[in-house]
Amino acid sequence: MVVSCTRRWCARFMDRHQSALNFALMVVGYILYLLIGAGIFSAIELPYEQELRRELREAQQDFLSNNPCVSEARMEELLARALEASNYGVSVLGNDTNRNWDFVSSLFFTSTVLTTTGYGHSVPLSDEGKAFCIFYSIFGIPVTLFFLTVVVQRIMAVVTRRPVSYFHRRWAMSESKLAAIHATCLALIIALLFLIIPAWIFVSLESDWDFLESLYFCFISLTTIGLGDYVPGKTHSKEAIPHPTLYRLAITIYLLIGLVFVLVVLETCCELPQMKRLSHRFYQEKVKELDSETTNIINSDQLSENSDHVTNHIPVIPSVSEQAASLQRDNKSTPYSAVSVSPTVDNKLR
Repeated sequence: MVVSCTRRWCARFMDRHQSALNFALMVVGYILYLLIGAGIFSAIELPYEQELRRELREAQQDFLSNNPCVSEARMEELLARALEASNYGVSVLGNDTNRNWDFVSSLFFTSTVLTTTGYGHSVPLSDEGKAFCIFYSIFGIPVTLFFLTVVVQRIMAVVTRRPVSYFHRRWAMSESKLAAIHATCLALIIALLFLIIPAWIFVSLESDWDFLESLYFCFISLTTIGLGDYVPGKTHSKEAIPHPTLYRLAITIYLLIGLVFVLVVLETCCELPQMKRLSHRFYQEKVKELDSETTNIINSDQLSENSDHVTNHIPVIPSVSEQAASLQRDNKSTPYSAVSVSPTVDNKLR
């Protein structure tokens, strides 16, 4: 008896707080996902870091042993200064050919700031530049988000909603299934146009990049992660790119257009009926009740509007006197055909 009561209570509790339990499971699952990712990255990258540290120590000792006139303290001071300059995008290697703050490079910087990509390879050096970056970003980032939202919605009307609606009417296929097929095809096309093909192009233009590194740069950039470990134009071949300024401008345009279409794919996936049903599992109960009440109100309003619409379209039959007056006004001699009355009604009238 106690066990059955406990089971019924647990069943009622689960049914009453289903969304809260789903939300708690989602939070726990996301935390586990973070922990698993951290563990995998640590297991993969830590040996490489230790090996790199060992090689640097050996190179340092070898340099000091071959150059006894150089003190270790002065060498570390020079290296610290070079690393600090490198963090600001200024390198001691080939510094006379690379410029980080000409107009096109500054345009590339503003695009990475406003889209929150932020490679970190070029940062403001002066206090005035840092202050202007704060002011510029406060107004620029919301405007950029609004701009991207408007552009994405207009593109989705052409590449997502219109094709799905057209094929739904033409093929009489389930809209849910058709939307999933369309989202998959759209994702594959965007991946080909903005990830695979640009990666092959970067392989031929960047002398130190292989295909994986090029693909890694494209993905990290278009998803606005922007780690900054790979930046185009730093190791390009002078023979392959005779005009580095135009190259940097083309990369800026590619990143902006690619970001728009990546957002189109993400928004298309979010509008899938399957994703909407999944997200409803995590809504609060009050929101669910409010939605159901709102749905009932809307349905009742639609029913009343439909009934009024039907009522307004019922044809009004004019009376006999109105028909006679109309015939007299029009001077027509159309014979009037009396309406036959059933015997039952005639008997009642008598």
